Amino acid sequence: MSVVVLISGRGSNLQAMLDAGIPVSAVISNRADAPGLALAARRGIATAVVEHRAFASREAFEAALGAEIDRHAPRLVALAGFMRVLTPAFVARYAGRIVNIHPSLLPEFPGLDTHARALAAGATRHGCTVHFVTAQLDHGPIIAQAAVPVLAGDTADSLAARVLVQEHELYPRAIRWFLDGLLELNDGEVRVKGNHAQMVHGNRL
Repeated sequence: MSVVVLISGRGSNLQAMLDAGIPVSAVISNRADAPGLALAARRGIATAVVEHRAFASREAFEAALGAEIDRHAPRLVALAGFMRVLTPAFVARYAGRIVNIHPSLLPEFPGLDTHARALAAGATRHGCTVHFVTAQLDHGPIIAQAAVPVLAGDTADSLAARVLVQEHELYPRAIRWFLDGLLELNDGEVRVKGNHAQMVHGNRL
């Protein structure tokens, strides 16, 4: 019932998972200098680097990445600041068991620079979304969301910091729902069984 986590950077959401007791069996990065690798190693978790620049094509990179993931036979693959766009073929390989956290209230502000874009758009609330990964970037079925107010005088950095606090609570919770068999995915809609149902899609924590 393990989770393989893919990272590219510091691994703050990875740390939140570990602190919450999520059973992470391996951490894989596309960057050898990702600080999150050292975090995992200190916790006694297997680490690996599959450097995307070492491959002649995206497909070759993903073949190597998939082989490394499959060595650990995870129940779930969790993207945590993994800064590579995955091909439809790779996503299909892990369909229904690959998740991501995105720093906006999807479908608002998919892609990068979400905090600055939210401020530029005059948003009054912002937040984060845990979703299943599909071939369409940042458009997979939503598992759960958490919102924060946009405050007068907010900068992209101050807004990002408040959203990050919510990410660290939301992502481990959503992963635990998956591992506990509480998530049902039907026709692109996610339902959480039992008393957690009010926390899902359209009802923000």
